[in-house]
Amino acid sequence: MTLKSQTAIEGLSPVSPAESLLVTDHISISIDEPRDWVDAASRLPVKLVYTSAALRDRADPPFKLSELGDGHFFHFAYSDGSEFLVDASTRNIWGGCPPPLTREDLMTYLIGPVLGFVLRRRGILALHASVFSMDGLAFALAGGAGAGKSTTAAALALRGVPIQCEDITALRERQAVFWAASGYPRVNLWPESAANLFKVPQTLPKITPNWEKQFVPLDEKAFESRERQLAAVYMLDWRRSEANAPRIEEIPSREAALRIVQNTYMNYLLDGKQREMEFDAIARLVSRTVVRRLIPHSDPAKLPTMCDLLLQDSAEISSILSSKLASDHA
Repeated sequence: MTLKSQTAIEGLSPVSPAESLLVTDHISISIDEPRDWVDAASRLPVKLVYTSAALRDRADPPFKLSELGDGHFFHFAYSDGSEFLVDASTRNIWGGCPPPLTREDLMTYLIGPVLGFVLRRRGILALHASVFSMDGLAFALAGGAGAGKSTTAAALALRGVPIQCEDITALRERQAVFWAASGYPRVNLWPESAANLFKVPQTLPKITPNWEKQFVPLDEKAFESRERQLAAVYMLDWRRSEANAPRIEEIPSREAALRIVQNTYMNYLLDGKQREMEFDAIARLVSRTVVRRLIPHSDPAKLPTMCDLLLQDSAEISSILSSKLASDHA
């Protein structure tokens, strides 16, 4: 997706002048700017679609998603006063927030759930997952809020492993292969996770001055900016204190498909036909991609061991896939 905005969007990479000439379909972003279509949409009948509840004390603020005018527009209303309007074509997005919130606060929602919503409206399969890259392949770490996706991605980045995206992974299917798109060059962390990874976590910048969450900036070597073939999905399970944790386990195809369905982004937006199409896509993904269960240890000190396991397992998968590709072209 290419965005056109008069307001700088922290965390996203600017499109070069040459690339901008090739863009024929962009999404127009308006932040705190008056728009006739926004005024018109706000007068339309409202139908509540979804209400989110807070997860523990550390989740994003709850929000309400509503349809305006029988689905011609969609309204995001967050409990802190931030709000967004998206038209049905997902080519126009307006956002606003009251003081003392800042545009940085608003952009946090934009590049997360709002653009995640746009992906789903456009029929793109999106997973709750972070992705690291190895040997030109993508490996997804999937799981719900608090599963440890971002913390594991940050730990891998500290080892020099390129990170491709964090929290939301967009997948595209071409010629019987699933491809993971790159996200933006940073990994967001809660203070507790930052403290476990960094000797001086206070040096990490905050995603906004009003949030506790911090981020690890990824330079060109640490960020995989290109689309990569998805080689495997690791489903993060509950943390355990067992002696043999952390560990990686095989997972039956049926269970793998169910777990991926549970970890698709904003799956409550799908109607019956869309859900059927998504089930079919996930069945193809499971049949063509390695899916394994990743069981972390409850002790944060065991995270390096889990990273060792991930790098070893992903290297083996990469080697097998490379051999298969060589055989297919022989």
